[in-house]
Amino acid sequence: MSALLEVRGLRKAYGDRLVLDSVDLDVHAHDVVCLIGSSGSGKSTLLRCLDLLEDVDDGTITLGGVEISDPLVDPREVRKRVGMVFQAYNLFPHLSVLDNCTLAPRRVHGDSKAAAEERALGLLDQFGLAEHARKHPDRLSGGQQQRVALVRALCTGPDLLLLDEITAALDPELVGEVLTIVRDLAAAGTTMVLATHEMAFARDVATKVCFLHQGRILEQGPPDQLFTDPREDRTRQFLARVLPA
Repeated sequence: MSALLEVRGLRKAYGDRLVLDSVDLDVHAHDVVCLIGSSGSGKSTLLRCLDLLEDVDDGTITLGGVEISDPLVDPREVRKRVGMVFQAYNLFPHLSVLDNCTLAPRRVHGDSKAAAEERALGLLDQFGLAEHARKHPDRLSGGQQQRVALVRALCTGPDLLLLDEITAALDPELVGEVLTIVRDLAAAGTTMVLATHEMAFARDVATKVCFLHQGRILEQGPPDQLFTDPREDRTRQFLARVLPA
């Protein structure tokens, strides 16, 4: 079966600093791919390249058989198929929760207000947020805001969901409520690529784990293999540092 997302030879530099170096990655429908590695290893930059928030210097990104890294491709068309959730939520503070969630379906997809609100309210209810639909984001906890950001990304019905360290800005007691939502999405078959420092979550939920080091995917494989019998010395060193003894 061909991959939904194919990345080949991806390179990205900021000036003289090479951030992504010849990255290859395949993501199939219903995969949950976890990107792990030290801060600065290239995880967030890779996700931003996949969403075309960053231009790539070399290599190709193909989504559903279409090369989306082609400079002639309209990023707005790509983002109709790709949803992204950021570490810092990035909700619009002047809009209500409901308006945050319906903005893209109405403006980008051309959905009617009624249709967009019906879908958004259904998802907000599913994620325990229905009572907050008319509130502004600053009235919500960090965990609630991050759940709203997830709902906003899902409201467009994306083929691929990208999650960039979505628990990193949360208090420890709020991490679990957000990860529970992501677990539910994985169980429902949502295709995801996520950068995370939550090793237990990656071990339990991922179909594939990729260890990034100095801009390269140094090792990738099923979580049982990568966490228990990594092939690379650098992977073993990283896991020894971040896994409980």
